[in-house]
Amino acid sequence: MAGLLWLLVGLSAGYWVLLAWGRGPMVPVSASAASLPQTDVALVARALGSFPQVATETAAPAPPATRYRLVGVVSRRNQSGAALIAVNDQPPRPYTVGAVLEGELVLQSVERRVARLGPALNGPSTVELELAPVAD
Repeated sequence: MAGLLWLLVGLSAGYWVLLAWGRGPMVPVSASAASLPQTDVALVARALGSFPQVATETAAPAPPATRYRLVGVVSRRNQSGAALIAVNDQPPRPYTVGAVLEGELVLQSVERRVARLGPALNGPSTVELELAPVAD
């Protein structure tokens, strides 16, 4: 039993000695970080079998109704509330009534399943977004 105990003590001491011996000086992470090489996206796409795309004329911007997608609405009786709107297929973000979407349209009002957008809060609505129908 004594031999087993001394073996256990020796292994434990050896572990701690090797652990202390293997450590080097502490180096901050930012000093040891190497810069990643820059990749040429076109070269990688060509290597993976993509064909070069022919330059097309600049496409007209999408109409506002297709750029915005209404995901959810929280409305109150006094025309205040919020809408969850996805812009240009980005993740949806919450907007309260009066908030500006991309610097051009303002969320004017929200109702049960509709959100209205326009250039000014009290001006005419130029875009009306409606929630998609709920599947049964």
